[in-house]
Order: sequence, then C-alpha cells, then structure tokens
Amino acid sequence: MREGKRTQRMMPALLDFWFDFASTYSDPAAMRVAPLARQSGVMVRFRPFLLGPLFKAQGWPTSPFNLYPAKGRYMWRDLERICFDLDLPFRQPDPFPQNSLLAARVALVGLSSSWGEEFCRGVFRAEFGDSRQIDDPTIIGDILSRLHIEAALAGSGSEGVVVTDVDPNGLASEHGFKTGDVILDVGGKKVANPLDVRNAIADAHKEGKRTILMRLKSDDATKFVAIPIDRA
Repeated sequence: MREGKRTQRMMPALLDFWFDFASTYSDPAAMRVAPLARQSGVMVRFRPFLLGPLFKAQGWPTSPFNLYPAKGRYMWRDLERICFDLDLPFRQPDPFPQNSLLAARVALVGLSSSWGEEFCRGVFRAEFGDSRQIDDPTIIGDILSRLHIEAALAGSGSEGVVVTDVDPNGLASEHGFKTGDVILDVGGKKVANPLDVRNAIADAHKEGKRTILMRLKSDDATKFVAIPIDRA
C-alpha cells in the first residue's frame, strides 16, 4: 500500500513595516502595504517608532529635509507626484516634522487589538491628506471616534493605560492628568487596559474607600494622584 504524501502547511512570510508618523514616504507606504502584501500571501506587522531620537543622535535638530532645502523641495514634489498617481489626498503638513509621540503611543495600543492598522492610516490621512496636527489630542480623539473607539482610555500599552483625551472641565484635568500620561496602577493594582482601571475603582468603592490612589507616568516622572471615589 502506497503511503500518501503529507502536505505541510507553510506559515505565511511576515513583513515588519517600521515607520514614523512624521515620515513623509511612510504615508503612501502605509496606504499600500497591506493590500499588496495580501496579494502576495504575506502578513504585515505595523511597527511605529520615533525618528526624533535618531536625528538627535546624529546631531540633527530637525529633519534632514529641513536641513538641506534642495533635498526637501525635491522630496515634497516627489511625494505630491506619488500621491497623485495613487489617487491619495495630499497637503503638505505644517509644521514639519510633527511630533508623533502621542500617535505612536495610541497606535501601539490599537495594534495590540483589532483597530491599530486602520488608526495608523487615519493618522496619515489626517496629517498628509488634511494637514492636521497629529500631536493635538482633539485630532487623535476624532480619529478614534471615527473608529468607534473610546478616546478617554484607548486601551492597553506596554506600560499601562495611555490617556489619549482629557476633558478640560473634567475630573482628570482637575487632578493634573494630561494627554499622553500613562496610568501604571490603581489602588496598588497594576493595570493593563481600561477594564482593569474600572474594576480597581469598583473594588475600592465596594470596600467603602473615599479615595483611590493612582500611580501615573507623566513625561519622564512618576507621581501619585488621589482621586475621589464618588467622582471617579
């Protein structure tokens, strides 16, 4: 009796797509990479990072496209042609480059869930299609709302829960929270997503506590904030 051949299921190739939201050519690349990869049977993993620290390590205070005007003029004309050929909207962002830290933090949250790639494309559309400032929490909140994502606590991050929207008249603003802060633990419990935050507050309320202590990473410092339970 002849033994049949066994077919081995091959895992699709994986492509890491590294980009900075402030990077000009990353805009058309982000719009095209996923469908092109699917056509070729390749999986894509979006990997946002920051070019700013690399520029500083080279002694550059800004993008080389600003430092070398001829290079910058050519790049903007080239990018305009590329976007025209691909039928992508294009408006030169002002200022350039933009601060992409907040967008990258929120993207990392989304990429650990199901909405990350679409959020990334939304950021590029806002920046290079509509010339909106992506370091503005209102703009980020608008992109999230279009994806039906809760903006106040977008989700889990590598260090805790990223605060992506702060009501200027709300409790968070009153206690010094600002966009980009990271909630590390609540009531002594580490948190990794918005549900953890809500559960910790609910537990403290059941225990009859009047306030709950949150450990917050803000910029390069870590601080503790006491929040009244009845208003949290």
